[in-house]
Amino acid sequence: MKSLVDRPVRPAPTAAADLTLRRGAARVLLDNWTGASTVPSRTLYPHQWSWDSAFVAVGLRHLSARRAQRELESLLAGQWADGRIPHIVFNPEVPHGAYFPSPDFWQSSGAGREAGAPSAPETSGIVQPPVHALAAWLVHRADPAESRRRGFLARVQPRLTAWHDFLLNRRDLGGGGLAAVVHPWEPGMDNSPCWDRALRRVEPAPPSAFRRADLDHGHPADRPTDLDYGRYVRLAADYREAGYDDRVVRHGFAVEDPCFNALLIVSELALAAMARELGLPHAPFTTRAEALTRRLVARLWDESAGLFRVRDLHTDTLVQERGVTGLVPLAVPGLPPGVVRALHGTLSGPRFRAPATRLVPSYDLTGPAFDAQRYWRGPAWFNTAWLIHRGLRAHGLTEDAEHLRRGFLTQAAQSDFAEYVDPVTGEGRGTRRFSWTAALALDLLCADPEEPAS
Repeated sequence: MKSLVDRPVRPAPTAAADLTLRRGAARVLLDNWTGASTVPSRTLYPHQWSWDSAFVAVGLRHLSARRAQRELESLLAGQWADGRIPHIVFNPEVPHGAYFPSPDFWQSSGAGREAGAPSAPETSGIVQPPVHALAAWLVHRADPAESRRRGFLARVQPRLTAWHDFLLNRRDLGGGGLAAVVHPWEPGMDNSPCWDRALRRVEPAPPSAFRRADLDHGHPADRPTDLDYGRYVRLAADYREAGYDDRVVRHGFAVEDPCFNALLIVSELALAAMARELGLPHAPFTTRAEALTRRLVARLWDESAGLFRVRDLHTDTLVQERGVTGLVPLAVPGLPPGVVRALHGTLSGPRFRAPATRLVPSYDLTGPAFDAQRYWRGPAWFNTAWLIHRGLRAHGLTEDAEHLRRGFLTQAAQSDFAEYVDPVTGEGRGTRRFSWTAALALDLLCADPEEPAS
């Protein structure tokens, strides 16, 4: 089996180049700081996004543990009483026309009142992958004395527990013990071909029902199509009209996503570590993580493909598209050895071994829906590379992990911290000076190499 390190490599950055990269990454995070949180991009994404802020906090901990704590605390200020952490917390100072769907579309404080939406700030009604507890634990470890002085873990641990409870209780739509996502924006890989089959059942909203502010700042060839956007709007509007209540709404889109559930497992283990630190029982979290790992393998693993699949809950079948979502579960430390070997082989094989970058394409390079430029339909992303890097380390694949780390840093520097990368040409795509790219580059530069990856 070929190793990831068999790929052609550019010369490794020097210590001086690493210092320049560190300063550049820090500047991106400072420039995108609003005073309470960090926007992903000053133009394309002018509010606070859920999993973006978790990744940002991971990087910020190397600059200021206090600011990293504030990043997560600001996000949690938008948490709903039912436990959900919404995927956007809106900045009231940003005009509604700067981003769509805006607060007046989601109407969270009104439509979501019965589901526990706060009266302020305004938020969206859907969620994003639960990487927050992992981020909070890493932030605590960066400066335990400051964390204890501020009571950081004691304040966030109950909130993060409630978040996981929401996912495992309200979102076990398939009855198999995994959390389901009900909108393509929830798994964070918005227009992945893995959602195409399920989305075909959704009647799109008419073009007159929305105006795409994203095209003011992003090239149409990079962004989801108008047809996809019409379906996104329809699903969000239907959820809003049902009061964002998963107990009563009949979701037009419902899937079990491997990445989403893998991050839930990793974050359950982080909650266990928090509980130990706080002198609380930790066994319930480790037990739940072990059970989730068994369910993840039983329900979503495809041995013949060598990766995890998405399960479409409307048909209760596995989706045949191969996406990076099926490789991110490598970050789960308790996977069976055979699954780890197969995932490593898939990463090293022709479907995900990109010709121009060490980052991992978001979709099978040989797949029928592959598009090297369009958002999550092919481009390689820095956050998924960071998660896969953790997985390689967690399973002792240290040489491959280091190879990916150096490639990540080289690509971040060359692309001016691009949102994502064309896997065929290596060209940076999307917006530049993107917050999580800078934050995760900073983490790979500064994190203690002996810090456990699991």
